[in-house]
Amino acid sequence: MDKRSTNKAGKSGIILVLTVIALWIGQRFSFSEDPTIINNPPPQGVIKVHFIDVGQGDSILIENGEAAMLIDAGENSQGEVVVNYINSLDIEDLDYVIGTHPHSDHIGGLDDVILQVPVEKIIFPDVVHTTKTFEDVLDAIESKNLKITKAIPGDEYTLGEAEFTIVAPNSIKYDELNNYSVGIHLQFGDSSFLFIGDAEELSEEEILEAGHDISADVFKLSHHGSSTSNSSKFLDQVNPTYAVITVGEGNSYGHPHSITMQAMQDRNIKVYRTDKQGTIVFTSDGSNISVNTKAYSITEGDLAGKN
Repeated sequence: MDKRSTNKAGKSGIILVLTVIALWIGQRFSFSEDPTIINNPPPQGVIKVHFIDVGQGDSILIENGEAAMLIDAGENSQGEVVVNYINSLDIEDLDYVIGTHPHSDHIGGLDDVILQVPVEKIIFPDVVHTTKTFEDVLDAIESKNLKITKAIPGDEYTLGEAEFTIVAPNSIKYDELNNYSVGIHLQFGDSSFLFIGDAEELSEEEILEAGHDISADVFKLSHHGSSTSNSSKFLDQVNPTYAVITVGEGNSYGHPHSITMQAMQDRNIKVYRTDKQGTIVFTSDGSNISVNTKAYSITEGDLAGKN
C-alpha cells in the first residue's frame, strides 16, 4: 500500500471516530435548533422629557433617575425660568448641557443655568457667533472651569439607563447658522426621542445620507415647526407618533407654518404645542409613553397659516 492509501485510510478512521463521538454527545445532551437569544433587561424606573414653555425658543429637560440633561434654555429673559424649573424638580446637577446652536432663543438662558446649576459636560457645535449672548455663555463656562465638548456625529453617551447618539451636524461649514444645530437621538428601552434644534432641510438631508437611526416615538419638530425644516422625506423616516412644537404665542415668524401642520394631520401625528398648552411632559417606562396633557387639535386656522 502506498503512502497516499495509508493517509486515506487514516483520515477515514479519524472521521469514523469523530462521528461516533458526535452521536454519543447527541444522545447525552439536548440541543435547541435555534440559539438562545438573550435580551437586554428592561430599564428600571422612568424617563421624563420636559418641553419647558419658554415662549419663542427651545428648552428641553430630560431626567432619568439621578441623571439629568438640558438642551437649550430659551432667550436671555428665560434663564431664571429654566433654573427655577430645574430647582422645582430637586435636580441638584446636570450631567449634560447641550447648546444646539448660538441663536439667542436657544442659548440665551444657558449662562444663568451654568452659573447656578452644577454641570458635568457641555456639548456645543463647532461654531462661534459674535454676539453678547454667545460671549456671556462662554464667560459662564470659563468661570466654572468647564470645557466645551464638540458635537461629533456618531458619538454615544449614557444618561442614567438611557443612551443618546449625536446625529448632527454632519458638515463642518454652513451658510445658515441653524444647520449647525446639534441633533441627538435618545433611546430608553423601546422608547425613542429625536431633537435636532433648528436644523433645516439641508441638515436633514445630511442626516438621512449618513444613515443615522432617527426613528422616534417623539419628535421635537425642527425650527419651531418651520416649513424650511421637517421635510416630507425626513418625517417619513422619523415616523413619530407624537410631535412637539416649541413656539411662542403670536410669534412674528408665523410658526408653526401651515405646511408643517398639514403634514402632521396627513400622517395622523399627535401634536403638542407649548404656546397653546404650556410646558409639556412625556413620561416613559421604556415601553409605554404618557403625556401630561391631551394632544392639540389642529384647526382650520392652523392649516390656513393663522397661528
